[in-house]
Amino acid sequence: MLRVNKAGLIVEEITERLGKSPDFICKKIEAAEEFSLYCIYLASIVTTNLVDEMLLKPISEGNQNIKASIHTPINWLKKTIPLIQWKELSGSKEGISDLLEGHCLLIPARGNTYLSYDVSNEQFRSISEPTAEASVRGPREGFVEEAARNVALIRKRLKNEHLVFEPFTIGSSTRTKVYLTYLNNVASAIILDEFRRRLHSIQADSILESAYIEEWIQDKTFSPFPQLVSTERPDSIAAKLLEGQVALITDGTPMVLYGPITFFQMFSSPEDYYQRADIATITRWLRMLAFLFSIFVPSVYIAVVSYHQELLPTALLISLAAQREEVPFPAFLEAIIMMVTFEILREAGLRMPRIAGQSISIVGALVLGQAAVEAGLISAAMVIVVSFTAISNFVSPNYSFSIAQRIVQFSFMALAGVLGFFGIMVGLYFLLIHLVSIRSFGVKYMTPLAPLALADWKDTFVRFPRFLLKRIPRAFYDKK
Repeated sequence: MLRVNKAGLIVEEITERLGKSPDFICKKIEAAEEFSLYCIYLASIVTTNLVDEMLLKPISEGNQNIKASIHTPINWLKKTIPLIQWKELSGSKEGISDLLEGHCLLIPARGNTYLSYDVSNEQFRSISEPTAEASVRGPREGFVEEAARNVALIRKRLKNEHLVFEPFTIGSSTRTKVYLTYLNNVASAIILDEFRRRLHSIQADSILESAYIEEWIQDKTFSPFPQLVSTERPDSIAAKLLEGQVALITDGTPMVLYGPITFFQMFSSPEDYYQRADIATITRWLRMLAFLFSIFVPSVYIAVVSYHQELLPTALLISLAAQREEVPFPAFLEAIIMMVTFEILREAGLRMPRIAGQSISIVGALVLGQAAVEAGLISAAMVIVVSFTAISNFVSPNYSFSIAQRIVQFSFMALAGVLGFFGIMVGLYFLLIHLVSIRSFGVKYMTPLAPLALADWKDTFVRFPRFLLKRIPRAFYDKK
């Protein structure tokens, strides 16, 4: 865009670009006989009372002193309006950018520069409890869509001079503000440089949610397992920053990303640190066990019923055979039908209004399942297997990780349906290879198990008491 020096041309260019909008306001103010200026703003995103009281009123009241400052209008404006933060600009491009952020431009008719005042009208929802991460014990505050308020929520918990919020503007159309957040005395310099490099490499027109950034900067695109985690909880981000991790606050969404992450962190919850160490450890083991159940229970059932009936006790084998006598489908197809049906019900429950969604879940789980068993389409044992697997999926504290569980689950079911236990072992082999190949900003995904780092086991499989932890484990974030 052509940078211009004369006020008339600047006003003309700004009007040409934004003047067709109904909220575009351009006023010419005759402050004195030989002194005039233009006041330009977008009424929908500024506080108009602030414009009138803090900008225009001081100008009108300061007319008697203007003659002595006709040749230096910018200095006169700075002295006349001292209470609002200003920026001195010289081109139309910067002025348009500031207008779109809720600034008001005061452009003297004479001179080569003008002033931009921040009078934005910040509209945001109030802080409330996170809906996606329920808490039994702990803070009830959740992030909101306003990045500045999210910064305040983190500062409230970390009153630390080393806390840094490094600003980025990403998206050529949306110009979304993103803050790279870290403790500069804790976070790894190597990881910080990698975050900066990947953020600078984003070439996108729009960034409307943190998921857009996650897709751009993650290490492995074609992997079901998350390499960054999103959360609505300020206490969780504060804890991760203390561990040496890095957060990304994106304007316009309450979901804050953090990384690098490891596989075993997917079984941790902020509430683990609000309970006694023994209770937190048992709860963590339950999550790990539920992960194994969700992957292996349906596939093992398919393999046993289809290929390895000799492994079952005689009484159980007879019971299963009696249930499946009138079922027209093989075990694999039966399981796929039930699992896909449950996924459809789950998705419908999420998208429908809350009251209707609960009704759909109840009707689907009880009425539809019972009717399918009575009609002879599905065996009762398969309903039990699918129900238990679905409940195990919900145990994961991270939603993205639970989606990965379901994708792996279907893969193991297909392998069990074709090759039985041998297929399950092949799937497990490739799953382990895939997990150890993943990196999250250079940190190995299976740390501290592979590579083995016993010093970091204090907060992996077991949550040690605080007096034994002494410090939060953070050493492996420095390893590439």
